[in-house]
Amino acid sequence: MIRFLFWMLLLVNIVLFVAMQWGSSFWSEPVATQTPLNADKIRLLDAKEIALEEKTAAQVLPAQTNPVKLDLALSITPPPVEKPVVPICLEWGEFLDVELKQVESSLEPLNLGDKLAKRQVEHMIGYWVYIPPLKDKAAINKKIAQLKERGVSEYFIVQEAGTWMNAISLGVFRTEEAAQHYLNKLRSNKIISAKVGKRNSKHKLSIIMLNDVDAGIEAKVTALQEKFVGSELKQVSCALTR
Repeated sequence: MIRFLFWMLLLVNIVLFVAMQWGSSFWSEPVATQTPLNADKIRLLDAKEIALEEKTAAQVLPAQTNPVKLDLALSITPPPVEKPVVPICLEWGEFLDVELKQVESSLEPLNLGDKLAKRQVEHMIGYWVYIPPLKDKAAINKKIAQLKERGVSEYFIVQEAGTWMNAISLGVFRTEEAAQHYLNKLRSNKIISAKVGKRNSKHKLSIIMLNDVDAGIEAKVTALQEKFVGSELKQVSCALTR
């Protein structure tokens, strides 16, 4: 009996010893473990290698981030500054009634509306284009018919007694240059009897005023001005044209 108890105690001790050595895995199913990844390449860095890695990262990072900041700065451009529109005011003159009609007709396509105005001045006119005095009414009528046939519709018959009675005035001009230019135009239409001469008399002339126009209108009016010899086109203060 004593021997039987001895062997039972020995067996129990052996079982307890085995349980203590293997823990709970002895009584439960084995737990699946993950296969280590590149375990052969894992190594610990010393202090010098860690410092070298940090220095390299500090040098590479600004080189990667600075271009982004530069591109961002270049892409942000300030909005364009609009220049204020400065109004242009012009004076164009001086014109007799006959010339004034032609000037106003040439300006009609520009549709200036209330931007267009005019004022009058009075001057002694020194030059005229004329046909010398004719001997009688029949000669005057014949000459007028010729003028109309050749496109001249503006004329004036001098009826005052004196040296110029029965002369035909074809235009009065402030400068000799303008009078000569018109004479050349008449002669190109085969009106060869016309002449330029001095004739001092007081006449009212008109000045065209253009208010608050832009550079495009100014350029077009400048081109028109070249067709009217002796006229002057100039910029003035807008306070003078209103």
